[in-house]
Amino acid sequence: MNDQASIDAFLAGKSFAVVGASRDRSKYGNKVLRVYLQNGRTVYPVNPNIDEVEGLPCYPDLASLPEPVHGVSIITPPKVTESVVEQAGQLGIGHLWMQPGAESETAIRRAEQLGINLIAGGPCALVVMGYREA
Repeated sequence: MNDQASIDAFLAGKSFAVVGASRDRSKYGNKVLRVYLQNGRTVYPVNPNIDEVEGLPCYPDLASLPEPVHGVSIITPPKVTESVVEQAGQLGIGHLWMQPGAESETAIRRAEQLGINLIAGGPCALVVMGYREA
């Protein structure tokens, strides 16, 4: 589930979403968004409680994004992650990366049932993508 081929397939896309994006620069929901930006990727913050993150408009859910995304990084409580997996499946999103702490067995099993390429219980996107504190 966390092999290099899964990570490469996830990162092969052009546009991504970060569910659980945060304005707080000390939180992972902000740092993961910034690592996409640092790598020149198109990324959309998703959080129903805020309207912008790092100068980007924030969307309430995956269905509200202005374009389909290749992959989604999830930085949410496990119960919320389960609903994110369902929404991703409904939208045909084929790649999910559950950041450490966002996983639940239910969410992992459901993503596998839906045939989604899943990274969970393993490396953090910040390490893999070379996050730099700025």
